Amino acid sequence: MIDLRTFVYLDVLQPQLASFVATVAQGFLPLEGQASLFVEVAPGISINQVTDVALKQTDVRPGMQIVERAYGMLEIHSFDQGEVRAAGRAILEFLGVAEGEKSRLKPRVVSTQIITGLDGHQCMLINRMRHGQMILQGETLYILEVHPAGYAAFAANEAEKAASINLLEMVSFGAFGRLYLGGSEASIQEASRGVLAALASIDGRENKG
Repeated sequence: MIDLRTFVYLDVLQPQLASFVATVAQGFLPLEGQASLFVEVAPGISINQVTDVALKQTDVRPGMQIVERAYGMLEIHSFDQGEVRAAGRAILEFLGVAEGEKSRLKPRVVSTQIITGLDGHQCMLINRMRHGQMILQGETLYILEVHPAGYAAFAANEAEKAASINLLEMVSFGAFGRLYLGGSEASIQEASRGVLAALASIDGRENKG
């Protein structure tokens, strides 16, 4: 049995997220404006079969494939949205998921934090661990923790659509996904509303934790 945890399309990769993924990915790097698909399954080793199906049946490129003991995550992308969606259909068919996207887990927001007027010393701590933009003293920090982890990428893309923010860090694999954003208080509030609304719009199996 392969459990489908995350399955989500990103219709247009936003500039910062595309650049961020290119910073941390070890595969074929995505570009701004491409369509993308994030898939997460359990057990983790099964993501190898998922990747095989997508690449053999469609013209997409893998940006990330992460294999953990419990979970495996795959990101694929292309400028052709049709190819990305065809890859998604091939994956669902391989998994034997008759109900399609409704058989994924719904995203569950585990926690959110907004910290205004960030102290300069805390900025240094965050900037040392981030792979994206920097946050500066006095700016506002937003942290999202989501389950399953793959939805953190979707949240990052939607945040960038919703407001003028800086993408600091995004973790889309493991037990939980995490997203760190920086910017003005007004921009962070707007991004937070956009992220939560977008996550709530995703259908799927109940995810009670």
